[in-house]
Amino acid sequence: MHHFALRDGALHAEDVNIETLAALVGTPFYCYSTATLRRHIRVFREAFAELAPLIAYSVKANSNLSVLKIMREEGAGADVVSGGELARALEAGIDPKKIVFSGVGKTRIEMAAALDAGIHQFNVESEPELDALNEVALSRGARAPVAFRINPDVSAGGHEKISTGKAEDKFGVAWTRAPAFYRKAAGLAGIEIKGVDVHIGSQISDLEPFERAFLRVADLVRALRADGHAIDRLDLGGGLGVPYGGPDQSGGDPPHPDDYAKLIRRIAGPLGVQLIFEPGRMIVGNAGILVSRVLYVKRGEARDFLILDAGMNDLIRPALYDAYHAVEPVRPRPGALEAYDVVGPVCETGDRFARQRDLPPMVEGDLVAFKTAGAYGAVQASQYNSRPLVPEVLVDGARYAIVRPRPSFDAMLADERNPIWENAAQTP
Repeated sequence: MHHFALRDGALHAEDVNIETLAALVGTPFYCYSTATLRRHIRVFREAFAELAPLIAYSVKANSNLSVLKIMREEGAGADVVSGGELARALEAGIDPKKIVFSGVGKTRIEMAAALDAGIHQFNVESEPELDALNEVALSRGARAPVAFRINPDVSAGGHEKISTGKAEDKFGVAWTRAPAFYRKAAGLAGIEIKGVDVHIGSQISDLEPFERAFLRVADLVRALRADGHAIDRLDLGGGLGVPYGGPDQSGGDPPHPDDYAKLIRRIAGPLGVQLIFEPGRMIVGNAGILVSRVLYVKRGEARDFLILDAGMNDLIRPALYDAYHAVEPVRPRPGALEAYDVVGPVCETGDRFARQRDLPPMVEGDLVAFKTAGAYGAVQASQYNSRPLVPEVLVDGARYAIVRPRPSFDAMLADERNPIWENAAQTP
């Protein structure tokens, strides 16, 4: 469910008219609904109420500070994958004891910052990372709380670029080698074993891959305990999909959190562990839209093009993953549907949001909204073609706030400068 709907012929975000917002902010821009954000995190939390898990919101899905502060207000922690995301979570006031640090390439500087902050857990993904974390912890007189991320060799379906649980993926420790890694970790003075972590991918549309992975991990927890390890935590990651619509949604909507919770209770409930979840997309995906204006309607020989002022640098998912986003006029006009290729102004053939999408008649100046754009939209935006990052707007009832402004060209250029030459150090 989301809070974007037509009212008096025009799309509204909660009680704010998108046409009015576009006139005030300019296009393109992202718009997020506070009511949707709060509803989704509460639905997830209520599904697991009896298990009292740590819900560590996946910061990479949408890292705007205002979104993170809402997550904090709702009692969530944070799953971070970089020092920058750690800094954002702390700036938003999230309790370090609710922060989990994931990712395959943590640097020693990032490890030190997380240790100093006193985070809840490192999800360790390789033996070299374990060695590095041990060294950093010892240098600071600390012990790092860790869970190994286990790769269960389970295919979760969906796009190959967001699959993380197969043997050929870069993530995690092979489940068959996990006992040896835990034995090594137990002998390291700077490491404190806390649990097991697993995350098999993103935008997963059914429960069967979760069940196969979690059953394998539950067996591993029992085996590790039999080896003498105190496994008190089980981090089951994120991955629940959201309904984008389109051809990829032919199998129906993704599982509801209530059904997901029933599966977890059956498999993990008997283990008596603290559960940790890292939801991201399912919290913020349907809570955001990207609003763009039609620059031109180009009538081609083979097809017609709807040329927008938003480009692949603003929303890269269709170019990167062939991802589907519903495209809707902000004020639909009557008339027979027409097929358009929906494209942007970036100087790339791949700057295409949709092929032959049926839409009401469109003219220059019309506004369109890309639905389900709250996750992996603004966070993956760039300034390619020297196009400024688009602003982000948060709506709460009848109020709105610009929570990230559009930079001016002067601001874009301010961090660049003519070289001030210095001699390079001589190497032997």
